[in-house]
This record gives sequence, C-alpha cells and structure tokens, in this order.
Amino acid sequence: MTLQSLKDLLLAIGPPVFRYFATGQTGNYIVWAEDGEGDTVHADGQKVERAITGTIDYFTKTENDPVVQQIEDALDTDDSLAWQLNSVQYEQDTGYIHYEWVFEIDGAEEVDDDG
Repeated sequence: MTLQSLKDLLLAIGPPVFRYFATGQTGNYIVWAEDGEGDTVHADGQKVERAITGTIDYFTKTENDPVVQQIEDALDTDDSLAWQLNSVQYEQDTGYIHYEWVFEIDGAEEVDDDG
C-alpha cells in the first residue's frame, strides 16, 4: 500500500477527506496524515525497506456512526497496512466525537497531491 492508495481508500468511504488539517468543517469528516517512520530494514549500508506511521481521525456528531465500522473494514483490506484504534474522545467545545486510529504502512511511498 502507498500513501496515495490510503488516501483513495479513505475517499471511497464517503465523508470529506483532508490531509493534515481541516478548517471550518461543519459536517462529519476524516483527516489523515503520516507522522513518522516505523520499522526499517537496512542492507549494504542502505535503507532497503521502510514503514510509514500516521493517524486517521474521524470527526462525527452521530452516536454509533456506521462510518466508524466502514473505516475499520476499509483498513482491513490490505495486508501491508497495520492499524489500531488509539482513542475515542468527546470534544465538548465542538460537539464532535473524535475517533483516532494509528497506522503503519510497510513499503509506503509519497502521495501525489494534497487532500
């Protein structure tokens, strides 16, 4: 899986998808971003394999939102993507329920455009 294919996977779920941040959103939405490097493999003085880590955040005002399960089902479709639900928080100032998953993609490459 690449970062581009992760983006495409999230776009197929339905809610608007943003990379790094979303400003002024009023409906339910997803924000994703890579944030570091996971396990790497080195050989002959070179990095030959790397993994990228990041987060996927879903903001909803719907209790028991079925999109949460849709996100998890989508994340299960690729063996090179490992993930876990990191936290669920209620943000009192915005009224959003905020789900956060952390992911690691083996052999990830950069995404072509923003979003």
